[in-house]
Amino acid sequence: MDAESVAGLVGARAADLAFYSPYYFLRNLPAERQQELFGTGAAARWGQQAGEETYRAPGSPEMRWLWQQLPWDSAYFGTSMLRLFTGLFGPEASPAVLTQAAAGLREHLAARHPAFYAFSIVPAEDVRLFQALTGAGWRLVETRLTFYRSELASFQFPSFPVRRADVGEDAHIGRIAATARNPYDRFHADPWFGVERADAYLARYAENTVSAGLATTVLVPDEPGLPVDSFLAISDLTHDAEALGTRLSRVLLTAVGPANRGWHLRLTAETLRRAQALGHEAVLMTTQATNHAVFRTAEKLGFRLGATSHVLAYNSH
Repeated sequence: MDAESVAGLVGARAADLAFYSPYYFLRNLPAERQQELFGTGAAARWGQQAGEETYRAPGSPEMRWLWQQLPWDSAYFGTSMLRLFTGLFGPEASPAVLTQAAAGLREHLAARHPAFYAFSIVPAEDVRLFQALTGAGWRLVETRLTFYRSELASFQFPSFPVRRADVGEDAHIGRIAATARNPYDRFHADPWFGVERADAYLARYAENTVSAGLATTVLVPDEPGLPVDSFLAISDLTHDAEALGTRLSRVLLTAVGPANRGWHLRLTAETLRRAQALGHEAVLMTTQATNHAVFRTAEKLGFRLGATSHVLAYNSH
C-alpha cells in the first residue's frame, strides 16, 4: 500500500484515533497536538520505531494492523508478548470484513510467533475495532476507567504523614503488591497468566517502581508505629508532558494491605498535594470498572471520569 493510501486510511480513522490520546479529556491541552502525538500522527509514523510492524490480511486490501513486540515482557514471560495498537480501515469496511481481517491477523501472528500473547487497549469509542477483535476470538479481560483531578490550585484536604520509599525497600513494596491481590486487574483476570504468575509479575513491576526508575517517586505511610503495608507509585509523565507543554502526573500502581486500611485515600490525597506544589495541570488515575473502593476515593478527592477503555487479549497456547 502506498503512502497516499495509508494517509487515506489514517484520515478515515481520525475521529476514533483522537480517543487514543491518554489525555483527550483534558480540554486545556490542544486537541491537534494530542492527535499528532498519540492518534493519527502515531498511526502515520508506525514502523519507524524498533519492534513496530504493519500487516495486511489477504483479502483485505484496504486494511492495516499496527502492532509491536515488547522485548522486556517477552524475556520475562518467555514468550512473544505483543501489543496491538490499532487497525486502519475505511468507513466502507463491513463488520464481516473487519472480523475476517482480525482473524487473518491472528493467523499471521501465530505463523510468526509459535508461542505468543497479544493484547490491545481499545477506547470504548472505537466500537468497530472492539467488535472486530471480539468477533475473531479476542477476549475481554478488563474494562478500565481513567479518572482525573484538575484545578489543583483549589485542592484542600487534611494532610497525612508520608515519605518516599527507599531503594532498599523495593522487595517489601513488591510483596505488598503481590499480597494485596486485585482479582479484576488484567493480569489476575486473564487465565493465561494464572494467579502465581500474575502475583510475581506485579511484584516485579512494583519493585521496579522503586529501584529501576519506573516511577518518579513512590509514597508510603510515615506514621510512627505504623508498619508500611501500602504504597502509591507516581509517574510525572515527563516525556508526554513536555511534548504537550504542560506538567502532569499519573498514579502508576497502588496497593494497600490490611495493616494500612484507609491509606489509599490518604496516599492519593498526598499525591494531589504533591502535584499541587509542583504546579501540575492534573493527576490521572486508572482503575477497573469493578473497583468500587477507588470510586469512593475519587469522589472524596474531587476526581472526574475522563475515559473508558477495554483490554482485550489473545494467545496462541
